[in-house]
Parts: sequence; structure tokens; C-alpha cells
Amino acid sequence: MGDPWEKIKAWLAVRLSEGAYQNWISQTTLSSFRNGDLTVRVPNETTEAWIRQEYGAHIRTAIQELNLPVRHVQYEIEARCAAAAVGVGQSSSPLHAGNGSSINGEQPVFESTASWLNPRLTFDTYVVGASNQLAHAAAQAVAKMPSRSYNPLFIYGGVGIGKTHLMHAIGRALLDNFSGLNVIYTSSERFMNEMITSIKLDRMTLFHRHYRSADVLLIDDIHIIAGKERTQEEFFHTFNELYDHRKQIVLSSDSAPNQLSGLVERLRSRFEWGLMVDVQAPDLETKMAILDKRADSEGVRLPQDVRIFIATKTKSNVRELEGALTRLIAVSSVTGQPITLAMAQQTLRHLAAAPERRISVESILRAVAERFSMPPAQLKMKSNTQQIAYPRQIAMYLVKELTHASLPEIGRYFGGKHHTTVLHSIQKIEDLRQRDTDLNNLIQSLIDSLQ
Repeated sequence: MGDPWEKIKAWLAVRLSEGAYQNWISQTTLSSFRNGDLTVRVPNETTEAWIRQEYGAHIRTAIQELNLPVRHVQYEIEARCAAAAVGVGQSSSPLHAGNGSSINGEQPVFESTASWLNPRLTFDTYVVGASNQLAHAAAQAVAKMPSRSYNPLFIYGGVGIGKTHLMHAIGRALLDNFSGLNVIYTSSERFMNEMITSIKLDRMTLFHRHYRSADVLLIDDIHIIAGKERTQEEFFHTFNELYDHRKQIVLSSDSAPNQLSGLVERLRSRFEWGLMVDVQAPDLETKMAILDKRADSEGVRLPQDVRIFIATKTKSNVRELEGALTRLIAVSSVTGQPITLAMAQQTLRHLAAAPERRISVESILRAVAERFSMPPAQLKMKSNTQQIAYPRQIAMYLVKELTHASLPEIGRYFGGKHHTTVLHSIQKIEDLRQRDTDLNNLIQSLIDSLQ
């Protein structure tokens, strides 16, 4: 039946956020599977505890939905296995073992970067399109000349569209190209957890030594520290130490610095010192290229009609796109069925039979008005001042995109506008969206909030 844990991981990859999957699930492997007992090897105690606490229910659901003959799941710590193999009680280096945990309660320790970087997430496996071209070029520049090109490099964009892939690709390229370079990759969640453990054990000196000795620091999902004052304070000093010594810093976030509420101003300004690049949702052509590359890497022939079906039925999320293909491959492997359009339509019926969006015009008005800090009624006023006309045009565009309302109907919703006026507004926003990344991100954010 193949590796049951890899099937569970593929199931989890579709349902967890990209950061959560990469940080906690991706580096786990199957240790053994006998008589329904599944043993999973995890990097450290913290990973084991987090998986049990946060993802235990997900794993049980995966076992049921995938119809796997798994009765019990248990975990073994990789560091302990390695220690047992060489006959020692702990890691030979005090700074390279667990994730903010302790060995025999003595001290917090930290894993090497290589153990957290996914070897599959490289520049070679990254598909470049119009939506991510600038971010890809900036990431490659940093990987070739750290601390010389853009410092800090701040990569931002929506969920599941490739930010973490770029972070891992930078890390892998640096390790491959610069022997002896101290590259540290982590997530802001892990940074925070390690800081808390270090404070509890009175070992902040080790924490500082680990992070402030980095030649390159890559931190994923930095938006998580917004609102967490103690973590922001610690990261502020770490940032300053590295920046002052011309060390490279790369950060990823779901939003631009000026859109992160709860982020202290002194950090916000530092994040804007270097280059900020956004990763946008892929267009249809890029989605099909992603499917082609993933299918090639899996040794699977993907028929043209299946490729088009998946690309058109999935939303703008790359993770959902790859998850759909992973599910197809898994079903084909288990059942022996070839991948055909009929098989894809049946297996991915949750995509094909997705209910039509039932988004009301009033909900769109409320969302746009809230984003522009104005009463919804103002969007229906006859005023043509820029403060009202611009958000009204955005609202008209969204009504056209998300509902079945005709141009005359949209005009009536907005105070009796003529349908030609409505069409002009929609075309104007469509044109601006192609050229203005901030507007594109705003619209995508509004669409996500309405669905």
C-alpha cells in the first residue's frame, strides 16, 4: 500500500497553512509500520508535542478519509535515535538539537538549518510567472550575493502562493554555494517558542548567541509576531545586531509592513529599509506550468484535459493546486486507475461541484466601505469626489466579479448609475489592477474575506 505516513502528509499539506506544514510536518518521516501500528520519526520533542496537540485530530481524520489500516500512531525522536546509535546521551553540540526544548532539562538547544530546509523547495522547482517574477529575481540575487543586494528582503503575499518555497530556495542555494556560511532558517512562531523556553530556563545567552551569530537569517511568517511585544522587542535587537554587522536578513509575511496591525513602528520602518516584493496569485498559464513541473517530478503523465480541469477549477492558491494533483496521484496509486478526465472529475468532485458563490451586493458594499472607513450608504451617493468614486468603482468591479448582476442592475444598486458608467468603472479597475500591485492585493484580500 506504499508509505501510509506520506499519504497522510499529502492530505495534511492541502489542509494546513504552508508555514504550518513546512515547520511541523514536512521534516517528519515514516519509521515503521507493522500490524496497524504507525511509528513516525520527528526531529525533536517540541515537534512531537506540537503535532500531538495541534494536529492529532487532523491525522485521525486523514486516516479515516484515506481508509488507511492504521490503528495507532506513535512518535520517536530523531535526536534520541541518533544519540542511541553512537552511544551518547545528547547532541555533541549544545546549539544543534531541539526546537526550543531541552535535553534532560539542562539547556535550550537549536537545530541546524539544514534539518529544517525542505530539499524539494529549490529555485529549480519554483515555477516563475508574471505573478512572482520580481520576488523570484530578488530571492536569487540575495542567494548569489547575500548582504550586498537587498537587505532586508521582505517577501509578502497571500496564503499558499509560494513565499515559503522562496525562503527555502534561498537557504538551500546559500548552503550549496557558500561553504561555512552560517545560515539560519526559522519561523517567527519557532523563534517565539525558543525565546520563551530560553527565558524559562534562564538561557537567553544561548538564544542570543544562536541567532545573532547568523551570517544569513531567514524568518518565515514574521506577521505572527505582530501584537507580541516581548517577541518584537527581542527581534528588534536581533535585527539591529545583524544589520549593523552587514548580515543578510530575509523575511516573509502575509501582508506588507504598513498593513500589519500590532507591529511596533520601529520594526515596521526597519522592514522597509531594503526591498519589499509581493508574490501574487498565479494566472492560468502559471498554474498549468506548476502542474506540469509537479507531475514531471512525480513521474506522472498528466493528460491535457485533466491539466486544464485542475487549473481552471482551483482557486488562486498554489497549495490547493498541488494538493489536487497529489490527491489524484494518490488515488491512482492506490486503485490502479489511470489518470483521466472522468477519474479527475470524480476524485476532485469537491472542486467541480463547488457551490456557486452566493455573495450579496450588500455584503460587498459593507466590505468595501469597512476597508475605506466609510458608511456603506456613501457608496450609493451621487458624489463624484475621489474619496467616494474610487471605492465605489472597486465595489462595482467586485459586484460584477462575484455576483450574476447585470450592468443595469449594478447601476441601480449604486444610486441609478447608467450601465455605461458602470462598465467604464469596471474596466478602469480591471486595467489598474494589472498595473498596481497594491490595488491587486487589496482586491484579492476583499475577495478572500467575502468567500
